[in-house]
Formats: sequence, structure tokens, C-alpha cells
Amino acid sequence: MEVNCRGCAGCCLDWRPLLENDADRSTHRQRRAPFNDESETERTPLDEDTSFVALTRDEVRAFLEAGMAPALTPRFWRARDADEGVEIDGHSVAAVAGRPVFFVGLRKPPKPVAPFDREEPAWLPTCVFLDPATLQCRIHDDELFPGECGAYPKHNIALEQETECERVESNFGGERLLEAGIEDDAGDLDGLLLGSQALGAKLFAHPRPDALEGIVERTAAGELTAADRAECLAVAAASSPGTLATSDHHYERGKERALETATDGHGAAAERDGSWVGPAIREWYRRKRNAGETVPSSDTATAVEEARGAPETPGWDALE
Repeated sequence: MEVNCRGCAGCCLDWRPLLENDADRSTHRQRRAPFNDESETERTPLDEDTSFVALTRDEVRAFLEAGMAPALTPRFWRARDADEGVEIDGHSVAAVAGRPVFFVGLRKPPKPVAPFDREEPAWLPTCVFLDPATLQCRIHDDELFPGECGAYPKHNIALEQETECERVESNFGGERLLEAGIEDDAGDLDGLLLGSQALGAKLFAHPRPDALEGIVERTAAGELTAADRAECLAVAAASSPGTLATSDHHYERGKERALETATDGHGAAAERDGSWVGPAIREWYRRKRNAGETVPSSDTATAVEEARGAPETPGWDALE
């Protein structure tokens, strides 16, 4: 497989606002396969993220221990029918054995970015770890770099699903997916975790549906709080692969770590942040609220992220 990522980052941001009409925006679907297996009808998520990256339990634990809980958020789905759902906040939420299930992925605060060779930046929901100036991942060479990010778009190719590379090509031109062969990358496909393999490893089941009252509604409204996210992250960290079991010890530890670095992205935060992530997210939301119709340069990331300790990215010339 060979891809051309320079100037793109289409799989790291929501580029629907750049499309010319509402019809094009409405047909832009989630780029990754559904949570169970590729043969079943795709469920509809409660959130609007078109490029959600599902983390494993061990990755969630690693982010929590690194003080980066503000970077993470849950995803719930609408049930396809009443038999598979649990009613919460007026929504029929997809469930396994009566337990609402969810993914944990990376948040996308608004950032001024100019993908696809655009001259002017636009405010777009962008992965918390993407450098708006270089359109490169700040943790690409870090041990925290998610396995799903490293395996994309191999997983979609293996499942015969359309890749984001192809969607970018069809909407903005250029060549992104240069070579789609994955025969030599079979080892990278082990992390697909489909069906029962995903349970407790990537697909997390909340053991107490009542604890999600309010959280589900705020998920659908895009108004999750730090405490909401902490509850879900704790359950994910406490999950046991292949089962519905959760560990009380890991739940308490996960929730403690999540709340220590809590931020709601709209101004409220705990007194102690464990990394640059929480403060940077709050600052991006603040700047977006105060910007009006103005979009700043992508280089603003130097003051918002790097000044707070975010790792620098090398730029594309350094990689040639």
C-alpha cells in the first residue's frame, strides 16, 4: 500500500464544511467499518464525527496514565431495532446483553486548517493531535500513536470499504491512494477486532445503563462534559477483552485519572492538567468563539499547542 498524505489529513479532520452543497455533505459517511462486522447494516452513531478512530482498552489506559484524558471521547450508536437497544434519554442505544456499548476515540476541537492545497484556512473539527500548520500528527512516532491510525487505510481496503483517500480524490482531485495492495501487510490487519473479538478490547459495554442518563442526550447534542467522558473512559479502562466483565480497581483508577485532567472544552477544567492537551483544547474553543467570521493562520498552533508543550512536527520537506 502507498498513500500520498502530504497536504491532506483528510482522515484526521471533518472536511464536510468545505463541500459546496448540503447534498454532498449529507452523503459523506463514517469512513470506518461498523463496530460488529462488515456484513451487517451499519449503525448510526449519536455523534457527528465522520472519521472516528476507535482505541483499544490498553490505549485508553495509556492515554489516561499520560494525563491525556481530555483528548478522548466516547461514541454510542442508535440501535437498529428495539431488540438490540436500551432506552436512555429517549434514544434507543445499541447494546450487548442489555449493556449499552461504545467506542472511545480522539476528540476534534476546531482548528484553522487548510487541507487539499487550499490557500486559506477554515475552522474545521480536527484531531487534537494534528498540527494545523504541517498537517502532520504530533504523536506519530510516540508510543501513544493509536494502532488504528497506523493501520489506516489498510483496514478499509481489507474490508473492501471506500477509503478516505478515495473520497478526497473524488471531491478535491489529486492522487492520494497511490497503490492499494496490502498483501505484504497481513500482520497489520490483526488489529481489526471484529465481532466478538472487539468486546472488551475495543467495544466497551457499560454495566450500569442508569449511569448514562444525561450522558447519552449530551452526546447527541455535542455537549459532553468532562465528568461524562470520565465515566465512559473509566469503564473502558476497566473492561476485560472477550467478556462483559469490568474491574472495580481499574474503574476507580481510570476515573480518578480522567477527572484529574478534566476539561469540557468550553472553559471549565480541573485545577491540574496533566499535559498540553486540555489547555490547548480549551484555547481552541475560546478562539473559535471569539473569532467571529475571522479565521486565523494555521501557524496559530505554535502559540496554542507548542507553547503549552505539544511536540513539534518535522514538516514534509524533512521527510523527503
